[in-house]
Amino acid sequence: MYITIDHVTKNFRKKPGALGDLTIDLPSGMIGLLGSNGAGKTTLMRILCGIIQPTNGRVLVDGHDLSDPSARRALKRVLGYLPQDIEPYPNLNPVEFLDYIGLLKGIPTAAQRKKQASELIERVGLADARKRRIGGFSGGMRRRVGIAQALMGDPRLLVVDEPTAGLDPEERVRFRTLLASLGKDRTVILSTHILDDVAQTCPFVFVLRDGRKAFDGPTSSLVDSARGLTWLTPAAAAPPGEGVTVVNATTTAEGTRYRIVTRNPPVGAEPIEPSLEDGYMALATQEVPA
Repeated sequence: MYITIDHVTKNFRKKPGALGDLTIDLPSGMIGLLGSNGAGKTTLMRILCGIIQPTNGRVLVDGHDLSDPSARRALKRVLGYLPQDIEPYPNLNPVEFLDYIGLLKGIPTAAQRKKQASELIERVGLADARKRRIGGFSGGMRRRVGIAQALMGDPRLLVVDEPTAGLDPEERVRFRTLLASLGKDRTVILSTHILDDVAQTCPFVFVLRDGRKAFDGPTSSLVDSARGLTWLTPAAAAPPGEGVTVVNATTTAEGTRYRIVTRNPPVGAEPIEPSLEDGYMALATQEVPA
């Protein structure tokens, strides 16, 4: 499934310019959507899902223009969406909730819905809680129910907003593995602040800043943008000053070492291999084209 975003803008009364003249072709497979809070990620995802309409421009999904109501209806039959905040019906158990979602997605028979629900409950690690009411679930368990509902109907386009928020490390790895297996046969758009999830699963990345495109292309290219700019300071070094982006810091008995991105490293700094986080931070210090 291929997506074309053609000169899309979105204005809200309280936030004009929430998205500004976005143009990009998104390939099939796993796509990481990155950006700080307020960058426009959720707005873009809601447009891609046909929930809201752009102020200007158009979105084509497999050549079908989402400004056409019939195209939006067709999209919903092949769409899985996990918003950042989801509250499954608390009085239902996971099987009942997924059966209801299956009805909404047009899965015709109770047997088909039950089979899909059982498989997905197993895949997200909720088999032991399949008959418990969702209202008694922890935040991480409710998140897993949300992941399962997004996968009902075997969607060709899957849009997930912060899917691993609230999951423990073991659950994150399980879900990351699940996403990676899904991306082979469909388009999966993964929006997250956890860059390691993108580094491990997404060969393509799209970065938004202030509602505008800051980068799109292979994830490896974003990593390479920090090559020659990523350094580790000596433990005795003073905290970095202006013109230096601190990625992280490690404190030992010898002092604090800073992982930094800069064109002018301090004396004694060691060059190191960049990560996706370094590439993202290097990009964040550059100007976004108008």
